[in-house]
Amino acid sequence: MTSPPFAIVIPCYNDGKYLPEALASVAACDPSLYELLIVNDGSTDPQTLQYLQQLEKDGFRVLHQENKGLAAARNAGIAATRAPYILPLDSDNKLRPEYLSQSLDVFRNDSRVSVVYGDKWLFGYKSGLEPIPEPDLYLLIQTNYIDACAPYRRSLWVELCGYDEGMRDFQGWEDWDFWLRAMCLGHGFHHIDQALFDYRLRSDSMAHDLTKNNTNLIALDYLRNKRIQIPVSTLVSLGDHWSWAKGQFKKNPLQMLGVLIRSLFGNKDKQKRHQT
Repeated sequence: MTSPPFAIVIPCYNDGKYLPEALASVAACDPSLYELLIVNDGSTDPQTLQYLQQLEKDGFRVLHQENKGLAAARNAGIAATRAPYILPLDSDNKLRPEYLSQSLDVFRNDSRVSVVYGDKWLFGYKSGLEPIPEPDLYLLIQTNYIDACAPYRRSLWVELCGYDEGMRDFQGWEDWDFWLRAMCLGHGFHHIDQALFDYRLRSDSMAHDLTKNNTNLIALDYLRNKRIQIPVSTLVSLGDHWSWAKGQFKKNPLQMLGVLIRSLFGNKDKQKRHQT
């Protein structure tokens, strides 16, 4: 039996109250295009556990594991599926039905594209369209503007050895780290100028907390630690961008200088491939 093209993987940790909306949005998609797997990442909330139990009775695939964090939950879910394309969906967000079909067209028509992403519609404590910029490594180093809810080829996940499970203390950065590594290795990103998923704004979310952090330096340092080199041309453009450089050097001149030097002259050993 041929597997559908997409594996939709939904990690869930104590978010049972939001999960019905996420699943309703998946149900509105063409059922021939996806397989669905929910990963229970060690939830302790009684309402969530009761709902997950009911989902299993109703025929949904639910993978249970002890709490290991978002990266490990995504990796476990992806490893348990077979589809050639992956679409992560957070349990509190919603898909638009056309996301799958439009992404599939892009993948099939351009083998150079490894990642497809669309604009997002915000809902929650405020609503409205949030247009997302075109692919740009320089911009991505400064901030993660590509949400985790973006379809990509399974071969990319294999090449990158999945999401970095060592980032559990920095949950919310796993997808950014994933996109940075992919773009630095030259994988193609394709932006669809259309709202293709709905993003819930929550004051208690990980994304809300990340706005308080100096993400530029963290991104560069993680790339250095993974032995992945930022293209020299991008580093030069960063150095030439006075407003950016001035702000970073003023905050921590020694750390910033060390990060740039290590990124330029770090070890160039290749990553080990993920075993399948």
